[in-house]
Amino acid sequence: MSQPAPPRRWTLWLPLAVFAGFVILFLVGLLRPAEREVRSALIGKPLPEFTLPQAIPERPALATADFKGGKPRLLNVFASWCVPCAVEAPQLAALQRAGVEIHGVAVRDKREDLERFLARNGNPFARIGADDVSKVQFALGSSGYPESFIIDARGVIRYQHIGEIRPDQVEMILARLKEAEQ
Repeated sequence: MSQPAPPRRWTLWLPLAVFAGFVILFLVGLLRPAEREVRSALIGKPLPEFTLPQAIPERPALATADFKGGKPRLLNVFASWCVPCAVEAPQLAALQRAGVEIHGVAVRDKREDLERFLARNGNPFARIGADDVSKVQFALGSSGYPESFIIDARGVIRYQHIGEIRPDQVEMILARLKEAEQ
């Protein structure tokens, strides 16, 4: 009977090499974390064509044509039942006071709920369109609430802000609007 061949030297080191490979991958992940900013595929492209009905009687309806000509505008996707949207309200008011024209897309909202929300949190919107089936929201590539887009005077999307605008981000939004004037 023949005896089994002794294991090759390199096979003894194989588990250690595999473990070292995992450690290196883990350290690379720690030192170079994944990018956290989601880049919209629509940046630099025209705002999708849409026409939304009036969401509340006090504000006009909203359409793509409302973003052409004049100066850059902020398009804010929101809902009355969205807690971060209420958190964002003071920052939208600050942007309005700074001269920013803000248009809103109210997603899946009832007129009465929307009126209560705006009475409680303020109404910085020049126009508000009712997006009852999220058609415009999805056309914009928006996946949550709130979400804001800077649209230049030619109707081109220049910036997408995911989540609520925080107090320390108001100046950045103003700077992005200024850049969109170019």
